[in-house]
Amino acid sequence: MLRVAVIGAGHLGRHHARIYAAHDGAQLVGVADTDPAKREIADQYGVPFFSDYYDLIGKVDAVSLAVPTIDHCVIGCELMRNGIHVLVEKPISRSLEEADQLLSAANENNVTLAVGHVERHNPALQAVFKILTQPLFFEMHRLGVFTMRSLDIDVVMDLMIHDLDILLALTGSEVSAVSAVGIAILSKKIDIANARVEFVNGAVANITASRISSEKVRKLRFFQPYDYISVDYASQWAGAWSLKPPSPTSGAKPEIGARYLEVVQREPLEAEISDFLRAVETRTSPLVDGAQGRKALELATEILKKIEEHSLKAGVPTTWSVMPDLSKFGM
Repeated sequence: MLRVAVIGAGHLGRHHARIYAAHDGAQLVGVADTDPAKREIADQYGVPFFSDYYDLIGKVDAVSLAVPTIDHCVIGCELMRNGIHVLVEKPISRSLEEADQLLSAANENNVTLAVGHVERHNPALQAVFKILTQPLFFEMHRLGVFTMRSLDIDVVMDLMIHDLDILLALTGSEVSAVSAVGIAILSKKIDIANARVEFVNGAVANITASRISSEKVRKLRFFQPYDYISVDYASQWAGAWSLKPPSPTSGAKPEIGARYLEVVQREPLEAEISDFLRAVETRTSPLVDGAQGRKALELATEILKKIEEHSLKAGVPTTWSVMPDLSKFGM
């Protein structure tokens, strides 16, 4: 049984701890956080609390790293240099240079580096891969209501990056062109963004991400020859509408047939953690490894570059020098 710990016991980290504590293939041996108030998470599961992650070295085989993105590289590399397998929350890091350092540390120390693109483990998406042929046009929407969490990063790195990772996996092609717009509204960073991504194989995607919506939306729609496919990540539902050609001798017109895809409901984070533990035990690649995490970050970085270019041309700021006054919104 693998000895595991969670570093960073915030909103996501506490869920990692919950799943590890109940997992048959792992023994939760500690929770680490710089905030003493997070000791309650460790107490809840009867494990030691560490105020310094370094004290976990020698006591664990693998960790979930759920600290702010700015700390992913320093902590992740230190852990891997000490032979510890790492599941790092998305995005993999704040820059491509730091992503490369994480990849090098994993390769040089022969340890597993998985990236927490949890939506790749959504069973509705997994059902779609079974009928995937040649997707050509995508509409992707990821909208959320405003909260004070994750304001250290913009909406592209916070929300859109999920869909960028999925898009790269579905197309299996290199990017040929990117255009994007975005704006900061309630925070110091971009809160709503839209991107158009074109691929070498001819696929095109329109992606919208917002953290200032009035409702939570997590949807994917795409077209491939003879199929229109729709996915709702939140409800774990997937359906397909397909052209049914008539037999050559019937003389009838083609028909559209609808069907629900078979989806076995499962918590995506539990699936992600189980996949990480499997990869560590079998020394095989996780579903989303460090290289795939870097590719998603690379595309997100290019989108942010295009947003900045558009902002300069249009005279629209992408950031505020100070945090806007949210008191008028009752926040």
